[in-house]
Amino acid sequence: MTQVTTHSNTINNLYAAFTKGDVPTVLALFSPTISWTEAEGFPYGGTYIGPDAIVHNVFMKLVSEWDGYTVVAQELVAEADTVVALGEYSGTYKTTGKSFRAPFVHVWKLSGDQIISFRQHTDTVVVQRALQ
Repeated sequence: MTQVTTHSNTINNLYAAFTKGDVPTVLALFSPTISWTEAEGFPYGGTYIGPDAIVHNVFMKLVSEWDGYTVVAQELVAEADTVVALGEYSGTYKTTGKSFRAPFVHVWKLSGDQIISFRQHTDTVVVQRALQ
């Protein structure tokens, strides 16, 4: 199995764990120094370092502030130590009751069997409409 195939499998496993709400499996794939960047204009925009920062600043907020929040990767493109996921977000913001659907591109960087960085690209205007 090539490194590119291994990396694609790691990211596939990550999205499967997200779908099941299996946070321990997700966190086990992260480097202790992972850099996680949410797009500017996204509700949790910014860069977080380490799994604990990601859990507190992103994952916990997604669970507590949204109903039915989903992250569906529809296609993966891999080259060397990078995997790009194309997919769609959806959910309903609890405070407003408004729903949204927005395409995303996620750029994952891996080193060995660990994810060392994540960068989100999405249409933040569509997400912001659900918040207002």
